[in-house]
Amino acid sequence: MNDNTVLQKTPSAAEAGAALAALRTEIGKAVVGNDQAVLYLVLALLCRGHVLLEGVPGVAKTLLVRALATSLALDHARVQFTPDLMPGDITGSQIYDPHSAEFTFRHGPVFTNLLLADEINRTPPKTQSSLLESMEERQVSVDGQPKPLPDPFVVVATQNPIEQEGTYPLPEAQLDRFLFKVDIRLPERDDEFRILQRHANGFDPRDLGAAGLRPVAGPEHIAAARAAIAQVTMSPEVLAYIVDLCRATRSSPAVAHGASTRGATALLAAARAFAWLNGRAYVTPDDVKTVAVAVLRHRLQLRPEAELDGVSTEGVLSSLLVSVPVPV
Repeated sequence: MNDNTVLQKTPSAAEAGAALAALRTEIGKAVVGNDQAVLYLVLALLCRGHVLLEGVPGVAKTLLVRALATSLALDHARVQFTPDLMPGDITGSQIYDPHSAEFTFRHGPVFTNLLLADEINRTPPKTQSSLLESMEERQVSVDGQPKPLPDPFVVVATQNPIEQEGTYPLPEAQLDRFLFKVDIRLPERDDEFRILQRHANGFDPRDLGAAGLRPVAGPEHIAAARAAIAQVTMSPEVLAYIVDLCRATRSSPAVAHGASTRGATALLAAARAFAWLNGRAYVTPDDVKTVAVAVLRHRLQLRPEAELDGVSTEGVLSSLLVSVPVPV
């Protein structure tokens, strides 16, 4: 071993927790409000999940991802999804080298830690589906050979809920691969005042270093946190509560298709990570309730007549969280 090699100490669970708590504070130097979105992005990193952000343009979705990457010292890439985007523009493609008379693989932007898929619903289903293997298997297959993606790897996709012209709805199979769907709303008056005050004082969203952002955690803290979360216990009663909640979505008269078993396992993972972030080694029903809407809202397909009556998936889930018996 080289004498100059520095051995990095593996962080303890407590150190990882402190670093991730500092992470959320650090992001706040650039992003005002959106605390829930920050929480779900951190949970997604811990659960090896992906996040779908829905919000109108100009609510700091891109800034949020850049701030997260900067605070974690992770690589990130942004792809603007357009109707003419091809699958190879995301995953990479084989390029012919005339000097060697061979094809070589040119890595696409998916080979990063945080991939921002901006306005993902503006590209056709064929290009959207090119992300499926990356999101599920964390690899890209080239001529039958798998090329693994970095770890951590999180896709953060955005879509505009208002402008639907020229968009392609995400296939159900792809929606189900997102751990969370998070609504990014316009800021409250006080938060909007703070945002304008920062800009008036010279804040440049393109220069996060000047805003004081610095890495406060890294991949080693994420790995340590994941190991600690794996030790978080869940009683049979809480497991049964998750099962009953997901099964209730399938029997609701307003729902055509409810949450799948993948949705139930996603709810389990998210509740476990949330419990650990809050300093507990066990999961409570309140942990499940806290993350349930973000985990399940995009996994429900309402009946057309329910939509005509103004029923929303959030409303259905809120009713179920009240009606499904909670273990004592």
